[in-house]
Amino acid sequence: MKNIRIAPSILSADFSRLGEEVRAVDAAGADLIHFDVMDNHYVPNLTFGPIVCAAIRPHTTLPIDVHLMVEPVDALAAEFAKAGADLISFHPEATRHVDRTINLIKDSGCKVGLAFNPASPLHVLDWTLDKIDLVLIMSVNPGFGGQSFIEYSLDKIAEVRDLIDLSGCDVWLEVDGGIKVDNIASVSEAGADTFVAGSAIFGGTDYKDVIDQMKKQIS
Repeated sequence: MKNIRIAPSILSADFSRLGEEVRAVDAAGADLIHFDVMDNHYVPNLTFGPIVCAAIRPHTTLPIDVHLMVEPVDALAAEFAKAGADLISFHPEATRHVDRTINLIKDSGCKVGLAFNPASPLHVLDWTLDKIDLVLIMSVNPGFGGQSFIEYSLDKIAEVRDLIDLSGCDVWLEVDGGIKVDNIASVSEAGADTFVAGSAIFGGTDYKDVIDQMKKQIS
């Protein structure tokens, strides 16, 4: 059985009690805490910065998985590393020098991922797959939580899975957008091993039940 990871996105949490929410999904069986960072420039929304990451760091020992939907990337990536992030992903088109940004994040002590929007090409992976730790496929257009899963993302996930397997690299394949109990199995079958879920988890009251159901679907 492949390793599977559920990463609740705090974008859908109750911001008025964020520390409590992080502790709750940790206790419920989450494997990562996912942090959606938006700048109202690269994407049409504004969320939170490194100070919030630093504030939640004491509330969990789980890895903090930061997805930067920002442009430019480098300065904020460095700040999130200082704030306690463990893994930082960015979009290749949001930086002038992809290789340099990968190295900057690695040198900061974090694992690094590349993120791809639904219609973004994957060709940069031809030159970077052996340098990264994660590929993040967006299965919605980034900017807002609660969107529906884009079905053609399954083909893209399968394509990335083939690339990873052929490379022999130890790279996680994460999917973010519209992940729910009733579709997580098909996303897993396409090749994903790491699943970001926001409203599907935080939209209810029993976080453990939802996470358990998700893991049961893909075990």
